[in-house]
Formats: sequence, C-alpha cells, structure tokens
Amino acid sequence: MRRNLRTAATVLAALALALGCATPRAQSAYRYRDANGQWVFTDRATGSAAASSIPLSHEPAALRLTVERSDSPTSTQLIAVNDCLCVASVRVSIVDSDFPQIRKGASYQATLASGARRTLVQAPRTGSGPLQLRFVLATALGSPTAVHSPVRPYRVPFALGETFTVSQAYPSRVTHVTPDTQYAVDFAMPDGTPVYAAREGTVINVRRDSFRGAPAPVMIDQANFILILHDDGTIGVYGHLQWESIRVRIGQHVARGEYIANSGNTGFTTGPHLHFAVWRNAGAADVSVPVEFAGSGGVAVSAASSLPLTAY
Repeated sequence: MRRNLRTAATVLAALALALGCATPRAQSAYRYRDANGQWVFTDRATGSAAASSIPLSHEPAALRLTVERSDSPTSTQLIAVNDCLCVASVRVSIVDSDFPQIRKGASYQATLASGARRTLVQAPRTGSGPLQLRFVLATALGSPTAVHSPVRPYRVPFALGETFTVSQAYPSRVTHVTPDTQYAVDFAMPDGTPVYAAREGTVINVRRDSFRGAPAPVMIDQANFILILHDDGTIGVYGHLQWESIRVRIGQHVARGEYIANSGNTGFTTGPHLHFAVWRNAGAADVSVPVEFAGSGGVAVSAASSLPLTAY
C-alpha cells in the first residue's frame, strides 16, 4: 500500500481529503450483476434494467487537522486547528508571501491538544488590496513524545487459527517506500475477510464509503481505513478495507481482537489485501515503527515477505 491514507506534506486545500476528513458530500454509486452473477460497482449509471443506485456519504463526524487564514482590517493570522481526537502536530512552510513579517521560506510549527486552536503567526496589514500568502502544510497525528511500548506482541489482525501469506514486510520495500510505510505489513487475503483489532485503543478516524480500487496513482485517496489511537500515543492503521464493512465509529474504544471491518481492495492497490502499520509522530510527519506479532504460545514473531503467518 502506498501513502494513500494521509500525505506528510500537502497544500492546505488537499489536507482534509488526504486525512479522509473532507466536507460531507452527497454521491451515488451504481451496482449490477454481471453475466457470472457477480456484483459490479461503478460510479456511472448503466443501461442495465437491474442496476440500482446506492447513496454514498463520508463519515458524518468529519475530523479536521488544518491551518486557517484569518484576515481582519489590521492583521492576518495563520491559525492551527486540531479537531481530531488526539494530540497532533502541524508545520507550515511559507511558499510565497506579500507580508514583510512572514518571509518566503519561513517555517512555523506547533503541537496541539485535541480540540485546540493556536495562532502560528500574525502580521499587520498595510493598504487595502489583497495580500498573497501561500504555504505548504505538514501534519502528524499523536504526540511527538510518544514512545512505542506495547505490553505484549500485537495480535495478528485476522481470525484466530487462520493463516495468510505476508505479501510485503520490512526489509522488502517494493511499494513501502515512505517513512510511514517502511515497517508496514501487507497480508494477502480475499476481499471480505474479517479484520480484528491487533491492539486495544480508541478509533480516531475512519473512511468507509469508497468502493474503488486499482493499481493507479489516481486512486490514491480512495482507500477505506481505520485509525486507532493506542495508550502509548502510537496509532494503528488498517487500510484498503471493504466498502461499507467498517463496524466501529469515531470515538469508540475497541478491544484487542474485536471484529472491526473486512479486508478489501480499495485505493491504490494491486489486489485484495490488508495493510497494517503502527505510526508514531516524528515531529511533523508520522513514521511507521517495527511491530512483532503473537505466535504460538505467545512467543513474539516478525512478519516476513512471502511467508505465512497464523493468528494465535
């Protein structure tokens, strides 16, 4: 899985979409059965009499981690806003500015508690015309002081007794080429396989409404996912989940081994699989950390590419 749950640095207008926190919008999909009796999902109406429309909408409790520009007659401010259910960091890098006090190349950073707002920079306004201020925003979820310290190995995130092949794990980096995917583990499993929480925590974000998946960069924002905040401040990531299969809601506490969703084939993906990673805040970007899973007798084991892994 590529970096399609969030981007570490992006223009402000794209941040909400990358986080899965876009403004809720009405949307429709269509489904019909093909000649083999399989359901086919599409975003375009078809001529088939059996085709039916399916309304889609984003998670109603949209979360925001962003920076807003606020203009008054006398000053302009950049204000960091953290509406997520965890501590988070933002960093603004100025790309272009008409304000002498906010210079091109300057950088402003802050870590905010859940629900907090903070002014990053303020500059006086002169004259009555519009003043340009363009910037790039980097974000990271969780506290930058978090230390990955699970009390026991992670539970393999599928049903006890089942075995699936690991299609990619460290040190293999075929598609895991960014810091937030370096230590991620991909499990090859059929579309619709139940997924279970590998560790207890609080759900801080989900996307459930995408039914699209393909090995194409245009699909990068189409992955369904769950983000779970652990008690040590790290975040569990479950990606490429099946359309409308997510069984948890934002703010819900989930137990280790709880049934949370089904695996799928949504987003930028070459085939059905589950992408699992654990993130920590490295300052203004989330990076993945190495994880161990519980093997037979509770012995810790590491995932390895092309080898099977069994859930105990």
